[in-house]
Amino acid sequence: MNKISVVVPCFNEEEVLSMFYKKTSEVLNEIEDITYELLFVDDGSKDHTKDILRALSLKDDHCEFISFSRNFGKEAAMFAGLKKSSGDYVVIMDADLQHPPILLKEMYKAVSQEGYDCCAGKRVDRTGEGKMRNFLSHTFYKVMQKMCKMDMSDGCGDFRMMSRQMVDAILELKEYNRYMKGLFSFVGFDTKWIEFHNVQRVAGESKWNFSKLFAYALEGMFSFSTAPIVWIGNIGTAIMISSIIMAIFGLLVHVTSMFHLVCLILFLSGLQMLFVAILGQYTTKDYMESKQRPIYIVKETSRNLS
Repeated sequence: MNKISVVVPCFNEEEVLSMFYKKTSEVLNEIEDITYELLFVDDGSKDHTKDILRALSLKDDHCEFISFSRNFGKEAAMFAGLKKSSGDYVVIMDADLQHPPILLKEMYKAVSQEGYDCCAGKRVDRTGEGKMRNFLSHTFYKVMQKMCKMDMSDGCGDFRMMSRQMVDAILELKEYNRYMKGLFSFVGFDTKWIEFHNVQRVAGESKWNFSKLFAYALEGMFSFSTAPIVWIGNIGTAIMISSIIMAIFGLLVHVTSMFHLVCLILFLSGLQMLFVAILGQYTTKDYMESKQRPIYIVKETSRNLS
């Protein structure tokens, strides 16, 4: 009998956990000849998330939880869940029910009967989201697709069911700076995509504001692409050639405008600072990797209650 592990990262999700548990359990109980576990990872929540998870773990033997000592981020929570999971197949789902539990049946069929290593949900629209956020997300994934040469197209998120072999491959990648969408693509394996329409949160508010989304986008860019370094070289070469042309032009027409000189100095100074910042991002990431700090720290688990 196959076992399905459902990994659920949670950060201040007290309003949705009961609904998620009910709907997901109902779907899993309808799948024949399987057993399952619901593995919740409390990412340092400040509300009553951990209290609800304690209650669920005492009420239902299928439910387990891990609670971090502080907020380490969703990437760390997903890694912890994958590491803790014991199923033949492992699913990653959001607690807000934006990942429809009903798709678990089709996902399980794809990985257990159709020969796929992974079956993932692909959101085909962003109904209910703001136009600006929609535009920025679409643009980011287009840029990432070209920069990284990997399958990270818009709508391809964390919602997926994976074979144990694929999960073990991901767990081999123990880097501190984690960008799971990139890691899923990096390890490869045959993936079937299931399209679904965007679903609004059943309760509560999204924890992803523009600043967090922007930081997450930079994390993906600097973790899986060296394109910014190439851009620096190309722009530097263009500026050098332009400066030579300007110098020759100045000698020919005797231009001595102080204003133009100040503008040029400010432009080049700003450009240098930008380049230093980009190089600093790569250096900082290498610095953090060299420290070999733990990706997360566990404070409490459901086993402490037994």
